[in-house]
Amino acid sequence: MATTKRKKQKTSRKKATSKFSTLKVLLYSVFSLFLVILLVLGYQYRDGFLYYLGFKSNKKLELSKDERKLVDIHIYEVLSSHKNHVAGIDVSQYQGKIHWDKLGTIEDNFDIKFVIARATVGKNKVDNRFNENWQQIAKKNIIRGAYHYYRPNENSIAQANLFIKTVNLKKGDLPPILDIEKLPKTQSLDSLKVGLKRWLTAVEKHYNMKPIIYSGESYYNDFLKDDFPEYQFWIANYNFWRKEPENNWLLWQFTEKAKINGIDGMVDVNLLNGDFVRLVSLTKK
Repeated sequence: MATTKRKKQKTSRKKATSKFSTLKVLLYSVFSLFLVILLVLGYQYRDGFLYYLGFKSNKKLELSKDERKLVDIHIYEVLSSHKNHVAGIDVSQYQGKIHWDKLGTIEDNFDIKFVIARATVGKNKVDNRFNENWQQIAKKNIIRGAYHYYRPNENSIAQANLFIKTVNLKKGDLPPILDIEKLPKTQSLDSLKVGLKRWLTAVEKHYNMKPIIYSGESYYNDFLKDDFPEYQFWIANYNFWRKEPENNWLLWQFTEKAKINGIDGMVDVNLLNGDFVRLVSLTKK
């Protein structure tokens, strides 16, 4: 009788152990599948995630031959399907010294009609290459623009004053541009929006031109779209499958990985949602 009881207990333990082992394998399989899906999505949308979090990839990073080919095909497809639109680039100190005398076309087929240079960052930093870039763009007889990289946790008026002190807009230049990518760490979103409006108002008053706002698409949809309806937007979206800008985007930054003669490393390419006439209509009169 005791032996029979021990056999039953042993059988029960084996069944319990087997069930536990099966559950462990199932959980491990589900977790592994979830991890694979997460990694795939993370890689596919890495550019969007980076922009949403306020980071840009290293423009100096080189691509493999296959990656380079895919990027070049994407750039060509976007520009060739928008022949009535104009394209341009934006630059900063991250491109290093640009050889303006050797500046080429985009994908050997598309002229650079405008160049936007980073001028200032926060309340106290001037881009190391701004003055040189600003002068050289004018010498190339290309329409130019300047942007300010906004730091959410610094005083907005101090940031506006630095931009005003640094950038002298002349006839034929694009409106001032405010680049906002990061969320604040020491203030609320409402306070951030107040600061952005203070910057925009001060800069518009000085130049008598309504600024353009730059941001990533997710940031724009979540935090800016409803609160800044009177402004035109320059939107970054690097989704490989997107072929068209939204109708309400003034500019679409569709890649950060172009290779252009005269520029070391990679550079952003932007498509104006319009033709050259519209581009000129935006400039200072």
